[in-house]
Amino acid sequence: MSELRIEHLTSPDIAEAIAGGMRTAVLPLGATEQHGAHLPLSVDSDHADRLGVLVAERLGDALVLPTVRIGCSAHHLGFAGTLSLRAETLEAICTDCCVSLAAHGFRRVLIFSAHIGNYPLLSEIGPRLAARLPADLRVVTFSDSTAILDAWRSAAHRIAGLADRVGGHADIAESSIMLAMRPDAVRHDLARAGFTGAMDDALLSRVFTDGIKAVAPDGVLGDPRGMSPELGLACLSAVADLLAEHAAPRERPFT
Repeated sequence: MSELRIEHLTSPDIAEAIAGGMRTAVLPLGATEQHGAHLPLSVDSDHADRLGVLVAERLGDALVLPTVRIGCSAHHLGFAGTLSLRAETLEAICTDCCVSLAAHGFRRVLIFSAHIGNYPLLSEIGPRLAARLPADLRVVTFSDSTAILDAWRSAAHRIAGLADRVGGHADIAESSIMLAMRPDAVRHDLARAGFTGAMDDALLSRVFTDGIKAVAPDGVLGDPRGMSPELGLACLSAVADLLAEHAAPRERPFT
């Protein structure tokens, strides 16, 4: 199929695809939150949109659900425009989507997030979904943020020798990804380094407790300068490979 996004297909198209063996659904999670002065609030959701299609192409038997475009972003609420869901609200959305998919004959669902703030929920939602859904619908969640950052750093090292600049927010990796997807949305003239100290566990704890504005008044963790579409495409491809491998059919516990 040339179109894998269910929102752009007709109901008969989808029924035919399911009957033909496309029994996997990909549910991307995003966010609507600040990304400094140089990137729009849609970064995580646009990123999730693109990854969803790339992963479905790699799996070969998958259709892509509409991205959930608001996530758990309470630590960004100090910045105008940011929207945030409670974790239980996002979990309810995922549950209801999976119930619908099971009714239509899907047998496998991959839920992933392009927004790290959704990862605490994804790390624990699997068993609860399993208890609420038909036994013949397998739900696979991805919540390994370290693997994502490692994939980005590997790409940054290979493309630009800048692995040490990856790991923040609205940094060179995220900015490059947006530049690859929507170059018209990147404000190069406003791209500035933000907080450039150590991105360790203590810092992340403070970000989630006190809000990112307490650490980075401009909302940027890292330095976006040096961004390139080549790096963005490499990051997208690396993470799509990672997600597709994680979702590949196999006997494994819920994760």
